[in-house]
Amino acid sequence: MKRSLIAALALAGLMAATGALAAAQNRNNAPCDRACLAAKLDQFLKAVVDKDPSKAGLFVGFRQTQNAVLAPAGEGIWKTNTGMGTLDRRYYDADTSQAEFYGTMKEGDRTAIVSLRMRVERGEVTEAEWHIARDDDPGITGTPAGRMYNLQTLEQNPPAQRVVPVAERHSREALIAAVNSYFDGIVLGSGRYVQANPGCIRLENGQGVTGTDRRVAPADADFQTSADCRSGYAGLNIQNVQARRYLMVDMEAQIVVASAVFIREPYSQKRRNCFMEVFYMDGGKISAVYAAMVYADPKLPMPNWAPYEGNFAIAAPLIYQP
Repeated sequence: MKRSLIAALALAGLMAATGALAAAQNRNNAPCDRACLAAKLDQFLKAVVDKDPSKAGLFVGFRQTQNAVLAPAGEGIWKTNTGMGTLDRRYYDADTSQAEFYGTMKEGDRTAIVSLRMRVERGEVTEAEWHIARDDDPGITGTPAGRMYNLQTLEQNPPAQRVVPVAERHSREALIAAVNSYFDGIVLGSGRYVQANPGCIRLENGQGVTGTDRRVAPADADFQTSADCRSGYAGLNIQNVQARRYLMVDMEAQIVVASAVFIREPYSQKRRNCFMEVFYMDGGKISAVYAAMVYADPKLPMPNWAPYEGNFAIAAPLIYQP
């Protein structure tokens, strides 16, 4: 009888321990909501500023890239930064357990324009994808010529901080489709079919590329005389917008974070452009685009994220042979 009682108590103890473990696993597997993502992003950025990966809540298999280059935790911006900058925007997508920081970080007496995508799984940070623009980056030719960087313009025209009323929100699918139409327009060389609002702005590393002319273009002009985010596509020297990834959607703010690679036309000596863009959407259409981008070395595999890491062709130097 005593032996049976001991066995029963042992079994009960084992079942209780198993139940506690299962409960803990369920908590760890629970989706990370907006509050959870906000806390994780804040913790991560503070760890970066402190230069201490042990404070970041990282998964043992944490993967990180900076401008498409694989970087271990603690390297790159973790070492070079000297604190957060004055611009700080944060976005959250509980459906994909991801958060986005778009803003500035100090590097001594200089300032970098930064876009960071961070993923949380089972309560730990598993991914960090950085796009970092600096005032001495190579331009489109690989030299200082054609460099894109304008901190002053970005700080004077910062992304809005907002919560869009529920009745004015559009679905995740509709927002992504509108952004895809933007990339399609670039490939087509025409903004005519891009789902964007008139007067939409486009800032690339803070530099405005839409001008101030708000005249309506003639019907046959393909928006080349309309100075908004649908204009100027014909002269971009882009053959394709490749490796398109729609990373996250913040439904409350109605923003889409997307990434892609601009592939230049054959025999062009201009560099590919790897970027991460924050699209502000109003009425389901694009109102503003804020990009952090880099003109990458031709030998660099890009974007170096699934499904393209290890499966995406490396651009080879093109030599014209008549």
